[in-house]
Amino acid sequence: MNGINRRSILLAGAGIVGAGTLTACSNGSDNGDALVSPTASAVTAADMKRKATGRRKQVTLTAAPAMIDLGAGVMPKTWAFDGRTPGKEVRLSAGDTLVAELSNQLPNRTTTSIHWHGIALRNDMDGVPPAVQTAVRAGSTFTYSFIAPDPGTYFFHPHVGVQLDRGLYAPLIVEDPKEPLSYDDEWVVLLDDWLDGATGTPDEVFAELKQGMGSMSGMNMGGSSASPSNSDDGMGSMGGMDMGGSASPSASTSASGGMSKKFMLMGATSPLLGGDAGDVRYPHHLINGRVATDPDVYTGKPGKKVRLRIINAGSDTAYRVALGGHKLTVTHTDGFPVQHQEVDALLVGMGERYDVLVTLDDGVFPLVALAEGKNANGLALVRTGSGSTPKPAVRPKELDGMIMTASQLRADDDVRLKSATTDVTHQVKLTGGMGRYNWAINGKPFDMKDPEANPILVQEGQRVRLDFVNTTTMWHPMHLHGHTYQLGTSGPRKDTAIVLPKKTVSVYFDADNPGQWMLHCHNAYHGEAGMMANVAYQA
Repeated sequence: MNGINRRSILLAGAGIVGAGTLTACSNGSDNGDALVSPTASAVTAADMKRKATGRRKQVTLTAAPAMIDLGAGVMPKTWAFDGRTPGKEVRLSAGDTLVAELSNQLPNRTTTSIHWHGIALRNDMDGVPPAVQTAVRAGSTFTYSFIAPDPGTYFFHPHVGVQLDRGLYAPLIVEDPKEPLSYDDEWVVLLDDWLDGATGTPDEVFAELKQGMGSMSGMNMGGSSASPSNSDDGMGSMGGMDMGGSASPSASTSASGGMSKKFMLMGATSPLLGGDAGDVRYPHHLINGRVATDPDVYTGKPGKKVRLRIINAGSDTAYRVALGGHKLTVTHTDGFPVQHQEVDALLVGMGERYDVLVTLDDGVFPLVALAEGKNANGLALVRTGSGSTPKPAVRPKELDGMIMTASQLRADDDVRLKSATTDVTHQVKLTGGMGRYNWAINGKPFDMKDPEANPILVQEGQRVRLDFVNTTTMWHPMHLHGHTYQLGTSGPRKDTAIVLPKKTVSVYFDADNPGQWMLHCHNAYHGEAGMMANVAYQA
């Protein structure tokens, strides 16, 4: 897209590099210098401190194959909760206990789990096999039971393989019993990039990506050549080259040992994301489970104030979100309040959530989720009166106005971390690249067979600083389980933050939730390839 207002964009990532270290651990028992296990007494003790209402919200979630209706005759076969995508919204109040029984009815002995994204819950309920639980076997059930301590906009999804890129996700809304915002209605807006059952499966995508792009470095793909020495991924600046992003999904290289390009996306670039925008070619971009040619419609009345809870459940796509003809007032990110800011559009990475308020005008308006750098979009409609329906590829001018990124926000006074001396600093280098598809943290891919290897060690009660140092030529949305961190000393409280190529982002959190917690890129394919680490409490 053209016409980006450069003055409106303050990209995150001018922090200071810290001098952290990684230390090996012993076994996961509760003695010596061992790690706090997910079932340790310290986990129970921390849980006892959570304020509980005594109310219980009980749900059953059945993960099973389903043919779903995405609109416009698009009916792919996928995996979903209870036969629908997104799954049914789960809503409760802060302090309530969620009791969720997962019934695994997936085929081919496929294991699964549920991760409650953004919730600072007890460690053994976090849903990450094998670190904190055994994966739920096909034909069996597992019951998650935990207090949801903080109000906000969250969602849930599996944490096994690349199952996130199927239909297994749903909103999780934790209401504030003392809600300070004043508004007339709510609309949950769930974004997703979709290919399952349309062009292939996520497992097929991952198998292709894992071949890497190193063998393609000598090919003429329509862009200027770049020396591989410009980058540590063996590809130079290939991420910024025009390699036929609009080519047919079935395009492939020659049969003489070249790789297929059925799923790999070439030439997706974005100034907002610092260059390469993504790896994967998606035929559909959804808002609330609907394609742009048959969109979801919110019906309201002019003059009413509506709270939009925007969730990016995608696996490889950042979305630039705007409502045609309207300003958005940002009130929360990742569940936590910020000082209100009026913007035209906002950039939402995978795993991020933003709450905004909007006062509705009279007519029919497009809510557009532009697939950043991918020349495609999701669409929903806001209808408050008469008017013609916008075209599926509509591009409202707000998309090129004041574009909000997290670095422009400030935490609300009530949730800003109290001033404290930093007890430990860890340098978290994001390493690897598309050349060998060797994504990792500190050069070491996460080992699912040994989740306690190479932990990032913290101790209960510490103020912890993480310096995300992105040595790669791609952006990464970095998600920490079980905690929220603060961007810098006064930025927003978040659990997922975009780290741009060749930039450093420093975040702070209080180590107040013992256990073992995943820290990973929320690009589903980067995380599965190994860009993940264990932030582990020492016993």
